Amino acid sequence: MAQPQVPGDGGETLELPCGETRSVRTLDLGMREFECSCGDSHAVVMDVHPPERFVPEFLVSVLREAVETTSEEMPEFGTAHLMGIVLEEFPQRVVSADVSDDGDVGAGILWVTDFDSRRLHEIVVELVVELMEHAVSHAEDDAAVSEFERQMLDFDVSEFVAEYRAERDLSEDDVYA
Repeated sequence: MAQPQVPGDGGETLELPCGETRSVRTLDLGMREFECSCGDSHAVVMDVHPPERFVPEFLVSVLREAVETTSEEMPEFGTAHLMGIVLEEFPQRVVSADVSDDGDVGAGILWVTDFDSRRLHEIVVELVVELMEHAVSHAEDDAAVSEFERQMLDFDVSEFVAEYRAERDLSEDDVYA
């Protein structure tokens, strides 16, 4: 939860899931995680980061076609929706702040997690798979349901994340990992 801005402090202070605090202005668009004084790394996500940070473009397209959003401000399925799913699943391990009034941040909404960027990536993929599984379960095509379930038996989230990150050649200095 973000605390009100105090004059001269460099923006709102975000209370992190670990209990530490951090100025939102220390979080920039290129940051995907940071080392916290608590000793852990925390992932950083901003609404301007593309959902392709986590899943391939073709899957983002499928999600945009399949998922109906109710937000007039964010009518297209994207990063904010992915992070909303993460926040719903892990409410005590994700904090968010509306920083749209702070022009120095460069984003509208930001999230900081108790997870590092790689674990957050795995969690997002796991939750997208659950979302897809739920959607397929409502299909009236038993063959499609069976095929999806068969394919998911062979799907390894950690392996997918490792390959996806390698394919995108994400090093420690890259943006949006």
